[in-house]
Amino acid sequence: MPNYHLSIKVFSRNKGASAVEKAAYRAGEKLLDDHNGELYDYTRKKGVIYTEIMLPAHAPKEFSDRTTLWNAVERSERNDNAQLARELEISLPVELTREQNIALAREYAQKIFVSDGMCADVCVHDKNDGNPHAHIMLTLRPIDDNGKWAAKSRKEYILDEKGERIILPKSGEYKSRKINVVDWNEQSKAEDWRAAWAEYQNAALKRHGFDVQVDHRSYERQGIDKKPTVHLGPAAAQMERKGIRTDRGDINRAVEVTNSKLRQQNARIRHAKEWLYSVPIPNAPSMVEMMNHAADGKKLKTNWQRIRNMQTQAKILIFLQSNGITDIEQLADKVTNMHERYYETANGIKEKNRRIATLTEHLAQNEILKQHRAAYKKHQQLDPKKRSAYAEKHAEEIRLYKESADYFKAVMNGRTELPIKEWKAELETLTAERFALCDEYYRLDDDLRSVEALRRGAESIMREDVEREQPARTHSISL
Repeated sequence: MPNYHLSIKVFSRNKGASAVEKAAYRAGEKLLDDHNGELYDYTRKKGVIYTEIMLPAHAPKEFSDRTTLWNAVERSERNDNAQLARELEISLPVELTREQNIALAREYAQKIFVSDGMCADVCVHDKNDGNPHAHIMLTLRPIDDNGKWAAKSRKEYILDEKGERIILPKSGEYKSRKINVVDWNEQSKAEDWRAAWAEYQNAALKRHGFDVQVDHRSYERQGIDKKPTVHLGPAAAQMERKGIRTDRGDINRAVEVTNSKLRQQNARIRHAKEWLYSVPIPNAPSMVEMMNHAADGKKLKTNWQRIRNMQTQAKILIFLQSNGITDIEQLADKVTNMHERYYETANGIKEKNRRIATLTEHLAQNEILKQHRAAYKKHQQLDPKKRSAYAEKHAEEIRLYKESADYFKAVMNGRTELPIKEWKAELETLTAERFALCDEYYRLDDDLRSVEALRRGAESIMREDVEREQPARTHSISL
C-alpha cells in the first residue's frame, strides 16, 4: 500500500544552517559556500537518482546553477536569524517506476511552488530500500519582475479611528505591523500543500493503473480508529532491515498490534450492540436459556467438548452475576456501557502512544548527539585549511549531529539542558499506564466473548424454534 508522508521544515541561519550545505547534501554535490568559505563535498552520497533546479519565468537564468542559486539566497539575507529556505520531504509511491516518480515529483513542484513564484531545487533519492522520496528545497524571498530579490514583508502603519497614525509613548515611533508580501508562510498553505500532494499522488497512481489511494489527513480527522506509528528515521530503519530490534521499531510493532486489535474489538462491540437492539424483547429468550445453548453451535460428541462447554457457561454465569444482568434489556445496556469503555480505552492508548513516541524520539536523538559529538567538536576545532578534508571523511557523522542539534533547538524552546532523567522517568510511567489500559482492553474482550456466546445461544434457540415450526407449515400446505 502507498504511504503518505510530507514533512515541512525551514532552515534558519541562527540554527547553524547553510542553504548551500543543505543543497549540496541533498544533491550529492560539491558546493562552495561564499558566505562562510566552507566547501561542502557530498559527492560520495549514494541514492541520488535525479536533481533539477526549477525556476519561475521571471527568475534569472543563472539561478539554474545550484551553487549560484543558494549563494544568492545566502547573500540576500543579512540577519543572523534569517530564514534561508523551506524544505518539503515527500515519500514517493513504491508502486510507480523511478521515471514515473521523478515525473510526479517534478509535476508537483512545478504546479504548486514554481508557478507561485518560488525557485525549487528537486532531488529524488532511491537506494532500492523501499523508501523512494524527494527533497524539494524552496526559496522564501520573492523575485520581482526585474529578476531581483524582493522584500519578504512590508510595514503597515496602524491607524486610529480618525485614520491617523498612532504614536507609541515609550519609543515615539508610529505603531505598525509586518505584512507578508506573499502568503507562503501562512499556516493554511501547509494544509493546502499536503492536500495537493495527496491529490497529485492519487492521480498518478490511478493514471498508471493502481486502485489505491492515500489521504493527507490524520487517522483521527479521517474518522479512522487507528494509532499512527513512529517514523523510524534512517539509522533505526537500517538497523531494523538488518534484523536488529530498536526502541522505535518495538513501538511501531506494538502500535500495529494495538491498531488491529482495537479495530476488531470496535467492530465486534458494534455488531453485538446492533444485534441486541434488533431482538424483539417480548420474544427474547431468557438469560438462562441463552447460557445453556451457548456451546459454539457444536454437537457435544467428546468429553473435551463437554468440558469446554461447561467452562464457557461458567464464564457467562460469572459475567451475568457480576454485572447484575437478568434480561436482554440489561444485557443491551451493558454492551452500550462497554462501547463507552472501549472509546475511553482507545483514546487513552492513543494519548499514551503519542507521548511515548515523542519521548522515544527525544531519547533517540540524544543518543545520536552523544555518539557523534566528538567528531563534530573536532571538526569545529580544526584549522579551516584542514576542516574540509575532515568534513569529507566524517560527513555523515557531522550531518547526523547537526540534524539532532537542530531537532532539539526546535523542541526545547530556548532551554539548553536536556532533561534526560525526567524524560526517562516519564517514559517509564507512561509505559506502565499504557499496559494498564491494555489490561482494560483484555477485560473488555473477556466480557465481549461472554456477550458473543450469549448471542450464539439465542440464535441457537431461534433456529430450533424455526425447525419445530417448519413441519407444521409443510403439512398445512400439502392439505
